[in-house]
Amino acid sequence: MTPAAEHVTWRSPSRWLVRRWGVRARSAVAAVIVVAVVLAVAAGAFVFLHRRALISVADASAVTRAEAVAGILASGDSDGLGRSLRSRAGEQTLVQVVGTDGAVRAASAEVAGQPALSPLRPAVGTIMREDRTLAVANGATFRIVAVCVNTPGGAETVLVAQSLYPIHEAVESEVTLLAAGYPILLLLVGAATAVFVGRSLRPVEAVRRQVALITDRHLHARVPVPGPRDEIRHLAETMNAMLDRLEVASRAQRRFVADASHELRSPLSTITLGLELLDTPPPGGVDPGTVALLRGEAARLESLVADLLLLARADERGLSPRWADVDLDDLMDSERTRLRALPGLTVNARIDPVRVRGDRDQIARAIRNITDNAARHARHAVGLRLWRVGADARIEVTDDGPGIAVADRDRVFGRFVRLEDSRQRVSGGTGLGLAIVAEIVAGHGGTVSVGEAEGGGTAVVMSLPVVGEPVAGAAYGLDDRRS
Repeated sequence: MTPAAEHVTWRSPSRWLVRRWGVRARSAVAAVIVVAVVLAVAAGAFVFLHRRALISVADASAVTRAEAVAGILASGDSDGLGRSLRSRAGEQTLVQVVGTDGAVRAASAEVAGQPALSPLRPAVGTIMREDRTLAVANGATFRIVAVCVNTPGGAETVLVAQSLYPIHEAVESEVTLLAAGYPILLLLVGAATAVFVGRSLRPVEAVRRQVALITDRHLHARVPVPGPRDEIRHLAETMNAMLDRLEVASRAQRRFVADASHELRSPLSTITLGLELLDTPPPGGVDPGTVALLRGEAARLESLVADLLLLARADERGLSPRWADVDLDDLMDSERTRLRALPGLTVNARIDPVRVRGDRDQIARAIRNITDNAARHARHAVGLRLWRVGADARIEVTDDGPGIAVADRDRVFGRFVRLEDSRQRVSGGTGLGLAIVAEIVAGHGGTVSVGEAEGGGTAVVMSLPVVGEPVAGAAYGLDDRRS
């Protein structure tokens, strides 16, 4: 047997067929099966109980007749006995009076001269009964009731046989009617269920048709929402909410591609122009400024491509940090040293010793992006602060620039977002810095937000989970000013 044959699984044809049925067919079949079982049980119980009730009525009628004959025997009324033995019109009742020796003393005309109908011989004051097939009645079944009574001539037994044929005939008629109506009722149930389910599924089919018409170029279309507040309405509302998210994502993707193309075109155009100049150098030789410009644009292009690759990797499978203990105070001190080297910028720093668990390079990049953004927009001063709040390390970077409007504070973490459209791209960056910060912080289980600094300007606050207990000792403050 080949390995492929070993993994072949057998599927029941009936199960495969049911899976291919639609909701309407499955609902109709399920309703028919349930109703069929319920009706079968109910019909069986009805026939059984009705038969018992009819037999009880026949038994009570036979007992009443036997007790009446016994009363006449006890009184010695021979004329009354003759009248009590005669059958009424339409009545299928046989009566015998049997002595203690088994001889029949009196009987109704139908069984005159016949032996005793039953061997039952109850004691005086008691009643015995049985069902017996009588040859005298062509093999019909009778309910026989026996009553013993004391008469002037001694103890005698009254046998009353009540025919059960009308009962059997009535039960057979009921079974015939039920059997005839059973499939008709099941067909009606199946058809009604199919119709009702089909009508209920019309809104679903409308949703399906509309969704089938929606393409990536028509994400503005929405599915119809039915009036009744039921599960189908909830489905339509959920589909529309999903389409809203898809439309937003599609717009963001197209905007991202357009912005990336625009960003890449600028340095590539500069590099192309510089190469053309180098191809025909002036008499004095290659201009050093042109070489420096090309190197700067190449570095900018390399940085942009690296940022795009990082964000693409984050979208695909996350940033996958290499976890280790990271001293945030060391990273913040490095940024303080770097920023103080910038001309005309005052750096106010207050840094507490705090350690977190994370990827040192990624956290350093996030801090660098925030501080670069602050230095780019600051008029004169940048503030750096690191401290611990409960189980979080809090990093705050402030600047005294123009600030960010409340409506734009969440938007700045988007990709290629620039709040100043007139700003030069050379001074404004690529618009990916804060987007990268948001991805890195999210990958470390932290948060980042934008607010307003004291005295105006922008404050970016980043929180990361800390490791261990707070470090003992006072914080050290750094206030560095350079003109």
